[in-house]
Parts: sequence; structure tokens; C-alpha cells
Amino acid sequence: MRKRILGLDPGLAILGFGILEYDPATTRDLKPDLAVVDFGIIETPAGTEVGSRLCTIYEDLNSLIETYQPDSVSIEKLFFYRMGNTILVAQARGVVMLVLAQHHLPFVEFTPAQIKQALTGYGNADKQDVQEAVKRELKLEKIPRPDDAADALAVAMTGWFNLD
Repeated sequence: MRKRILGLDPGLAILGFGILEYDPATTRDLKPDLAVVDFGIIETPAGTEVGSRLCTIYEDLNSLIETYQPDSVSIEKLFFYRMGNTILVAQARGVVMLVLAQHHLPFVEFTPAQIKQALTGYGNADKQDVQEAVKRELKLEKIPRPDDAADALAVAMTGWFNLD
């Protein structure tokens, strides 16, 4: 029975998602069996009232989970860089956590450095190196766009690398 991991790169304006599928009976070291199911973004328009934007995230994430039925979720941990933006991202993350709890979905969180380390072997790798690793490891023809979708696939891959 195949399983699915949903990777999320939270944000209020753009929330990236990536869904990977794998066979838990396959040994990751000997024969990686990881397939991209879908990836993309949930986008909320700038200038729209924050409550409406959070509702969009809530509704779209619920639809995504109902459509793809993931078994687990990996989320990028909140990275503090600008206080105003951090608060908005934290609000979006709160909605994400609510949706996951309502669906009884287990999740793990990874820092940006942990994701970079998992994909490139270097915790301070740049964004381009991570995106190239996503393309290479998932055998894609090109780097997924927008960047938030590629980042979400990287988060999902990190979750897969860290399965027990």
C-alpha cells in the first residue's frame, strides 16, 4: 500500500504545497521509490483583508487534503526575519495547524537548515542548490515553479528522509 506525504511551505500570500507518494515496503537506501503526485501554491491576493486570506487558506488546504488523502505532513518551521511578516505567516501557520488537527493528520516540522542539510548535505546551502536537488532526486525535467512549490517538495522530501 502506497503512502503520501504532504509538504507545506507556509505563508499568508503564498503557501506552497508538494505531495509525494512512496511505497513503505521499499528500502530507501537501496531503491528509492518516491513519486511526485502534485505540487503548487495556495495564493491569497494582497490588499485583501487578512481574515478573508486566512479563510482561503483554510478552504483550499481542506480541499487539497480531501483530494489527495495524505498519510503525513511535513512543514517548514517559522523563520523569523521581519516582525510584521512573521506575524502574518504565524497566523497562516495557525490555520494550517487547525486544518491538520481537524483531519487528524500527524505532522513534523523542519527548520530551513534541516531541509537544506537533508537535500544537499549542507545546512547553509543556497536556494538554487536545494531546488536543483529537488529536480534531480525527483527526476524532474525542470525545477518546479513557483519557488514556494519547489520548497514544499523539499519539505516533503525531508519528511520522507526522516521516516522511521
